[in-house]
This record gives sequence, C-alpha cells and structure tokens, in this order.
Amino acid sequence: MSLIHPTAIVDPKAELDSTVTVGPYTVIGPNVKVAAGTRIASHCVIEGHTTIGRDNRFFQFVSLGSDNQDKKYKGEPCELIIGDRNTVREYSTYHIGTVQGGGLTRMGNDNWMMAYTHLAHDCLVGNNCTFANNAQLAGHVVVGDWVILGGFTTVHQFVRIGAHSMSALCSSLLGDMPPFVMCQGQPAQARSMNFEGLRRRGFTPERISAIKAMHKALYRDGLTLEQAQAQIVALTERYPEAAPDVAMMADFLSQTTPQRGIIR
Repeated sequence: MSLIHPTAIVDPKAELDSTVTVGPYTVIGPNVKVAAGTRIASHCVIEGHTTIGRDNRFFQFVSLGSDNQDKKYKGEPCELIIGDRNTVREYSTYHIGTVQGGGLTRMGNDNWMMAYTHLAHDCLVGNNCTFANNAQLAGHVVVGDWVILGGFTTVHQFVRIGAHSMSALCSSLLGDMPPFVMCQGQPAQARSMNFEGLRRRGFTPERISAIKAMHKALYRDGLTLEQAQAQIVALTERYPEAAPDVAMMADFLSQTTPQRGIIR
C-alpha cells in the first residue's frame, strides 16, 4: 500500500525514500529530499532546496524551505537542511538561507520543536534542543546543543546561544547567551545557571562547581568581560574534570562582538 496519500501533491523530481509517509493535501516540491522513516502529516508544504534526514515527524500545517524574508533575497538556490529524529509541531516555519549568510539554514538531530516555532534564514540549530511554543529566531542566529527556549522567546538576529542554556517564558534575547546560563526578561538578563538540567544530563559535582565559578566570574564579581575570561580560563587548574566545559565557555566568549555583547 502506498505511503503517500492520493490527495498529496509530490513533484516527480522530489526524492523520497520508499518508507516516507505523506499525509493528505501535503505539497512537496521538486528539489526536496527526504530520508527513510520520516512521517509528514497533512497540509504541510515542503519546497525549495530542502533536505530532510531519517525518522523525523512533521505535524500538520508545517512549512519548510520557503523563500526567506530577507529583502536582499533574489531567488538564489539556497538551502534548508534538517537532520534526524526531530519532532516539529504544528504551524512551524523554517526558511532557506541567503547568499550573504552562507546559503544555509540548518537544524541538527533529536530536537523537539513545539507549535509555531520559527527558524529564519541562515539559522544554525544544534542537537537535542527544545523550543517551546512560539519560540522565534531571527536571521543568522546560532544555537548550541541542549538549549531550551521557553514559550514566546524571541531572539535578535546574529545572536548566539551557548550549549545547555535556557530561557524563561517571554524572554527577548538581544545579546549572546553564554553556555549554561538561564535567562529571563525583556530584554533578557542572566538569572542563574541551568544546574538542574546539567544534573539530569549527568554532569558531576566537580563540573557543576566549575560552572558555578564561571557564573560568579561573569555575573557576580563585577569584572569586565576580559577580566572574567581570564579568570574562567584559570579554572582548568582547579577543576581538571571540567576542562571541556571551561574551554567551551572560553571559546564562546572569545567570539563575542561589541555589537551584540552578552546578556547581563
């Protein structure tokens, strides 16, 4: 029995694995590729140069790969790439990239994307992230692994969000959010570190102690960003087990620009 509903419109040039399920009234364009085991519900539109991995689930009314909302876009063949085992809920909209931004919007693996989430052009989202309802990314946003965005979180263009960080309901991120940070507010301010999330992911007490020390250097000691960076790098000697965490934070801070800064 065919896994494509007879009312769906799938362009003959589209490349769908034989195990892909397509629901009623869904439209799939000619430059779309979908790997094995992915399920696409009814009334979805998948167009543009869109590549989708294995075992994803897209709920009804999802729009993928449409032209971006950048006025400079002139129809160039930019891409949207989605990895494996992602769940994308109703009315989510993910756009292709722009030539100026590298030509690619990408989402990794094992992400849980709730209703009305939006990835604008040239966004790069990592793995194991959770975006609650109406989490919205403007263009060129970079999101690390294991990030949680609370409902109605909005993210300014070119902002970076570090791994294991978390935003509260209705937060507006206008600056970079370093790894491990929990933020809240409009504009968002750092409130703490995501300690409970880290414990659930198996972080040891020593690693969590190092992250507490990083939070203190960034937000409690009254240091400049440069002074905090130097203090954070030195934490490797006190907490050798946390060396990868310290290195990740140091690398993130080294890429912060004066135009964006970090959330304080």
